[in-house]
Amino acid sequence: MTDTPTADPAIVAEPARFDTLPLDAKLLRAVQDQGYAHMTPIQARAIPIVLSGRDVMGAAQTGTGKTAAFSIPLLQKMMRHETSSVSPARHPVRALVLAPTRELADQVAQNVKAYAKHTQLRSTVVFGGIDMKPQTLTLKQGVEVLIATPGRLLDHIEAKNCVLNQVEYVVLDEADRMLDIGFLPDLQRILSYLPRQRQTLLFSATFSPEIKRLAASYLQDPVVVEVARPNATASTVEQVFYSLDEDDKRAAVLQLLRERNLAQAIVFVNSKLGAARLARAFERDGLRTAALHGDKSQDERLKALAAFKAQEVDVLVATDVAARGLDISDLPAVFNFDVPFHAEDYIHRIGRTGRAGASGVAITLVAGKDVRLLAEIEKLLKKKITPEPLALSRQAHRRSTPRHRDDDNLAPPRRYSPPPAPRDPFFDRPYEPSEGEAPAAWEATTATARPGAARVSPSIRPKRKVAALLGGGVKTPA
Repeated sequence: MTDTPTADPAIVAEPARFDTLPLDAKLLRAVQDQGYAHMTPIQARAIPIVLSGRDVMGAAQTGTGKTAAFSIPLLQKMMRHETSSVSPARHPVRALVLAPTRELADQVAQNVKAYAKHTQLRSTVVFGGIDMKPQTLTLKQGVEVLIATPGRLLDHIEAKNCVLNQVEYVVLDEADRMLDIGFLPDLQRILSYLPRQRQTLLFSATFSPEIKRLAASYLQDPVVVEVARPNATASTVEQVFYSLDEDDKRAAVLQLLRERNLAQAIVFVNSKLGAARLARAFERDGLRTAALHGDKSQDERLKALAAFKAQEVDVLVATDVAARGLDISDLPAVFNFDVPFHAEDYIHRIGRTGRAGASGVAITLVAGKDVRLLAEIEKLLKKKITPEPLALSRQAHRRSTPRHRDDDNLAPPRRYSPPPAPRDPFFDRPYEPSEGEAPAAWEATTATARPGAARVSPSIRPKRKVAALLGGGVKTPA
């Protein structure tokens, strides 16, 4: 693969509508059911190339429809294998989609299932955090499209629950994220189980040098499709940066939610513990809140997402596990409560809003300790960022404190001191014998037996006398 491969103009046509593509009527019907009419730029450029059989490196800003760009043409190419047979042997795995996170894998699986609902093609998803037995039963019944996270897929391969020797198409979705979290050895093991003759598609938000090396190893003469400059942010997202103290961030979120009349928002933090604590604090502030982080079980994560999508939750406090793969329609706002450690994660976080042409706002709260991280975002976006000061109202301050007190009458906190123990003068005096008090019986006995000798309690047995012949000091009579 060359460093800067280009697409063949004869191959890359850009039809504006899905019905202009050479798709099966069943797929077109499913696309119409989803409400799709016009293709996004990445779909318009990538779908014809995938249909032609070429390997693809696709780069586009998040939220532009990359899933449909690879799943719809692959389903079209597998239509020749469509069968109504119930035999598992007639439904081998022909397309493998690898995703870095459970949420992204589940999102891709839902989309693929929707696109293939009028066909006989089967699909399923496997990921960690849940029992393997239901997944095993589904795999044994046969599926054409398998969406998986690398770790769980290797578990099924080692358990001989799935065979990948008939795979014709491989998709590496969000490949940059898979490399970031250390999935490269797992990817290499999985790809070693696949046939060499296959069509490979790599989709990523960024093309780092590591991604290019991965593509050079596993893609054959790929066509590069880029519909936005690297690390570009969506033009529909308003980006706002506020400068404030770390302790004022929670009050700032409460105030901005009220002032901007935001019905829902995702609040991103950098740690799992921070997400749990902030979610509990927002609950005390009266917001319907859910937390989403890596320590949650898969069932808890899916329930939190379902409640948020159903608008049963006002604020979703999440780590970067929610930065990719969450397709939530009409999400009005994203807050960066913590500036992300990696600048690329900023692109993915704010990409949760302003999707599919909708407008949204991304608000980043910058404290003094975040200056270095903000500089990395400036370098990535290639523009100067000047955070605005944010004046907090008295109401926001009161709501963000655990006790609702008047700010003008706050007294300094008092240290706790235990109450003094009760005193009794009688017990504090030293012992004094009473007048005329008779000595103890053992004291009297000892004093009478040997005047001047030390008093010895009768409970202490005296030493036995031993004869001199046995080493004692007592002479025996002759």
